[in-house]
Amino acid sequence: MFEQFLWVVLPYIVLTIFIGGHIYRYQRDQFGWTSKSSELLEKKLLRVGSNLFHWGIIFVFFGHVMGLLIPVEVYESMGVSEHQYHLIALIGGVPAGIAAAIGILILCYRRITVKRLISTSSKGDWISLFFLTIVVLSGISATFLNVDSNGFDYRTTIGPWLRGILTFRADAGHMASVPVWFKIHILAVLGVFAVWPFTRLVHVFSVPLRYLNRSYVIYRKRSPKHQSF
Repeated sequence: MFEQFLWVVLPYIVLTIFIGGHIYRYQRDQFGWTSKSSELLEKKLLRVGSNLFHWGIIFVFFGHVMGLLIPVEVYESMGVSEHQYHLIALIGGVPAGIAAAIGILILCYRRITVKRLISTSSKGDWISLFFLTIVVLSGISATFLNVDSNGFDYRTTIGPWLRGILTFRADAGHMASVPVWFKIHILAVLGVFAVWPFTRLVHVFSVPLRYLNRSYVIYRKRSPKHQSF
């Protein structure tokens, strides 16, 4: 029953909080829908840590999509062997994971050493940073502990479990043989999604796409006869 709760019930609870929380936050706190930049309080560490973390996590995200949401059969139909896939995943995933890990550690160091940041940080800032740190460090640890291509295959266990969650056919049996470090990583990800709507993480959905089709702002030079002295 505990395994059933962790891998079937809990994900849907988190998904409900994630969707409902964003709707509630947008309706009640649109002015707070921001990343609340702390650049004015400290700039050097933020520039390095933020760039490393964001670029690293973007590549990690797309690597997870390729590895978990795309079934093994698709790769086999394309002629991509297990060894080839594993090699590609390591070449692309390890540098991205290391960049994200270094970035989040720099951001943690910045948050706990800069006095002005300590005094202005909210509980949501600390909670989201805690879960993100666990997610990144457990993820990179799981990668290094599973370097051998003959080791644990998450594409035939975690992958079907995740696709089952998204298609409402969840099966906790897929998680029975999953190593503990992968389970810690998944539970930390669920923690991030649970607190996401109530923290500054909502800024991820605030990409200014409207600027792409917005009309140009036309500036005209005033003629001398209209200038006042």
